[in-house]
Amino acid sequence: MSGAAEPPEREPRPPAEPGKAEPEPPEAPENAEPGSPEGPERGEAGPQPAGEAERAEVVPETSRKPLSQLSDMLRPRLTRGQLAGGLLSLVLGFAIVTQVQANHRDTKFATARQDELVGILSDLTQRSERLHGDLRDLENTKAGLERDARGQTALEEARRRADDYGLLAGTVPAQGPGVEITVTDPRRAVRAANLLDALEELRDAGAEVVQIGDVRAGVDTYFVDRPEGVLADDRFLPPPYRILAIGDPHTMATALGIPGGVVRTLRGLGAEVAVTPRARMTVSAVRSG
Repeated sequence: MSGAAEPPEREPRPPAEPGKAEPEPPEAPENAEPGSPEGPERGEAGPQPAGEAERAEVVPETSRKPLSQLSDMLRPRLTRGQLAGGLLSLVLGFAIVTQVQANHRDTKFATARQDELVGILSDLTQRSERLHGDLRDLENTKAGLERDARGQTALEEARRRADDYGLLAGTVPAQGPGVEITVTDPRRAVRAANLLDALEELRDAGAEVVQIGDVRAGVDTYFVDRPEGVLADDRFLPPPYRILAIGDPHTMATALGIPGGVVRTLRGLGAEVAVTPRARMTVSAVRSG
């Protein structure tokens, strides 16, 4: 027996499984120092997974889609110039509409003859003079009331106003200059609306008191068509229709005869119209209360 120790025997390797290759021992890198761990040097990044590498790539900025660009171009942008232009267009449109309406109102004078226009101008002049006269009367009344110490002027003014209100209300008879209108209707074509137009035309011409047939016209007078004829305030008006109006005769006669007026309309229906100025006439019909 020798004194040298025999080297220990290596443990036998287990047999490799069928179909599998026996793994090879990893080879140390050439420049690896003893005792240093295998693998890449410190400070060097190892291989990165594929997903991380793709996310790390810088995605280039893409241009905006054409639809978004078109939407931005079509988006309304209100500027001060556009606002001023819109306001100017609105004012111009209002002025045009007003002018057209004014021209439409004046169409009935476009076909008037020279003598008719002169009559209308004279009518307007007389109305202006009458209004100035009323203003002077009111000023004189005011001055008289201020000077009156006993109240006599106030009493006379109250009586005069009572008479005026009675005439307007139709509760007292009236006398004065005016016109008498006779409408003969052989075709029975005159309707309630035509008589109402005649009443309104006379009032516009300055008629203070109007009587139609036996009916005293008031502020609430109305006309209704019935099979037997026209009713005024529930009273039958038999033809021919007779209208009495107290006021300035010339003014009322001119107003009734203008183109497109009451006389032309009634004659267009086949009625015969006669307008007779009177220097003095009496309206006897009164209203009850």
